[in-house]
Amino acid sequence: MSNTITELEGLLMQRSLTDPQLLAAAETASDFRILPDATVIKIGGQSVIDRGRAAVYPLVDEIVAARKIHKLLIGTGAGTRARHLYSIAAGLRLPAGVLSQLGASVADQNAAMLGQLLAKHGISAVSSAGLSSVPLFLAEVNAVIFSGMPPYSLWMRPAAEGVIPPYRTDAGCFLVAEQFGCKAMIYVKDEDGLYTANPKTAKNATFIPKISVAEMKAKGLQDSVLEFPVLDLLAAARHVREVQIINGLVPGNLTRALAGEHVGTIIAAS
Repeated sequence: MSNTITELEGLLMQRSLTDPQLLAAAETASDFRILPDATVIKIGGQSVIDRGRAAVYPLVDEIVAARKIHKLLIGTGAGTRARHLYSIAAGLRLPAGVLSQLGASVADQNAAMLGQLLAKHGISAVSSAGLSSVPLFLAEVNAVIFSGMPPYSLWMRPAAEGVIPPYRTDAGCFLVAEQFGCKAMIYVKDEDGLYTANPKTAKNATFIPKISVAEMKAKGLQDSVLEFPVLDLLAAARHVREVQIINGLVPGNLTRALAGEHVGTIIAAS
């Protein structure tokens, strides 16, 4: 291992950071998972939080019970208010980076509200890109809440078309799971999972229990249940090689998913 480190250091000092030999040498280092026992849960903004008390209160009770045996990183989506902001800002021809900031403000609001609901249980919302206090919260109360929007702000990479930020809360929560090396990523939505078409508008939509990223793209389903960039992030991931989408409006679904049951749809990297 020491020879490998010496070789890598030498290459880093001499080569471009995109040099193939340097990249190959960096790949030889063993992976390190920062929070391997934790699970990231993304609570949908439009699908769950925007529905108010009827949808949120039962999920809060389930989270409180689940954290007794599971370590939970709970990310919040943005939802309807962000869509309204996107509509106004896009009409004003503002750039994607500005829209990213606006969307983040709504995800922050949802994290703050969820944090207030869970405050009496000792579960708090954290802020900032580094999420540096997460390990402390997990060690003390087994759960923490964060805003799901990735903090790209003005550095958001523009989409190929339009100005809607391509990396939003689905992507932000996945990146937290992957970078921390968490054991699972669960998306809590208002549908049972992935369908062949939008089940809200298509009566003939068929439920899909499990599928790969390549199969989703081949079927043209890449933007149907998760943000499109999440599929590319999943395909390239080292630690989180599948994600699970469940219906959070069905009591017990989250508990079952955390227990490892195949609830909803599983999307695999390959």
